Amino acid sequence: MVEATLKQFSPYVLKEGETYMNDLQLSYFRHLLESWKAELGQDIDRTVHTMQDEATVFADPNDRASQESDMALELRNRDRERKLIKKIDETIAKIEAGDYGYCESCGVEIGIKRLQARPTASLCIDCKQLEEMRERQVAK
Repeated sequence: MVEATLKQFSPYVLKEGETYMNDLQLSYFRHLLESWKAELGQDIDRTVHTMQDEATVFADPNDRASQESDMALELRNRDRERKLIKKIDETIAKIEAGDYGYCESCGVEIGIKRLQARPTASLCIDCKQLEEMRERQVAK
């Protein structure tokens, strides 16, 4: 569902000589992030209502276990979405502060195409790759 929101937006087309993170670009990404957040909020609300409606006590232990497993999976997914909403809020705050689109580690431009693929990206591709290599080395 998250990708559906991102796909419904037409890609931002850079005009020749356009400055990076100008008002038009910031407006585009703000609108994309706010729409994404609204859709996630609707999904969470829908899940809460569905779980309340389906709160049935099954006599059969297998049915009850299956229902509990389904609910646990759904709650895990919603928790991930809740964390993503927090990250979206932080990203919108970066737009307001004028820091959006720049790498938190080295300060270079993240790039329009990367931000369209991952609007909450906070690292340029080089810094992200370094971070992932460090994580792999620590995990070994």
